[in-house]
Amino acid sequence: MKKILTEIQQNKYFLLFIFLFSYVQTIEIRFQTEREINWYTFTPEAPVLYFVNAGILFLIMRFLMMYWQKSDNFNFKEIFKIFGTSLLLYLVILTIFKLIVAFIFNTFERNFNAQTFLNNAISDFLNAFIYGSFFLAFYYYQKNQKNQKQIAAFNEILSETKINQLKNQLNPHFLFNNLNILDQLIEEDKAQASDFLNEFADIYRYVLQVSDRRLVEIDEELAFVKKYFKLIQHKYGKSYQLEIKNNQLQGFIVPLSLQLLLENAIQHNFGTETKPIFITISIDKDLTVSNNIIQKRNTKSPSGKALKNLNEQYFLLIENQIKIQNTSDQFSVTLPIIQKS
Repeated sequence: MKKILTEIQQNKYFLLFIFLFSYVQTIEIRFQTEREINWYTFTPEAPVLYFVNAGILFLIMRFLMMYWQKSDNFNFKEIFKIFGTSLLLYLVILTIFKLIVAFIFNTFERNFNAQTFLNNAISDFLNAFIYGSFFLAFYYYQKNQKNQKQIAAFNEILSETKINQLKNQLNPHFLFNNLNILDQLIEEDKAQASDFLNEFADIYRYVLQVSDRRLVEIDEELAFVKKYFKLIQHKYGKSYQLEIKNNQLQGFIVPLSLQLLLENAIQHNFGTETKPIFITISIDKDLTVSNNIIQKRNTKSPSGKALKNLNEQYFLLIENQIKIQNTSDQFSVTLPIIQKS
């Protein structure tokens, strides 16, 4: 009983539609029969009876669906079998009920003569076909909605898994690059290497903290990237210079994306104190990281794997892509700023 009441509550708008449809149908039939409108035209006993009959038909269809429906997808043969059998059972039950009523009130001759029986049978069949069709349409609409939610949930999990895989590819990349810098500093300046190691520990703690997050606020990432650049200056001094032009701090970006772009600029350009690499982070409607180009000699052609990785993360998150511009003297990457709804 509790389950039935729950289903009625969940499908109350559909049931209301059925009742209103039966009411309008009754009014139309009475008007066509009597060709006038009076109080009887609007009395509710006939709509209530139609509504109850429709409820019986729905219960029969639901019962047969539970036992006969094998496929989650729309199967014409299966539905034809359920629908046809439901109509037949409904008409049999309805006729038996009418027979009982006729015997009780002694109206058998009036209601079960050949012409009246045929007219009622056709009318009952057409009504059952219409209300049964409503039920099927509503049932498959609900089922489609449920399937869409399941697909959306599955895609969400799939995207989450893919994003985590992409992050896991970048984290070791960050770790090993900085360990290489540390290794060089140990040979050149052990005191500076010690400072680098302490700051690196703080920075890597942030990396671990944001590893399980999909997005991070811009100001949070900017604070991190300033510390990261200070780390870089331990090795390169003023050969690489950073400027931040921030016109707004609201919004989110992918964690570690700024660090990746800075690292990308340093890795592929040769800066010196006389000819430094100027890296600029501009934040407005979008976030752009740009730098002048002084290509390193005898270096391998960039694979673009890190940028491709970042691009995939953005596509999975917001179905939007980063923009890369590469001219003869300037390289820039623009990230969409994400506003959480």
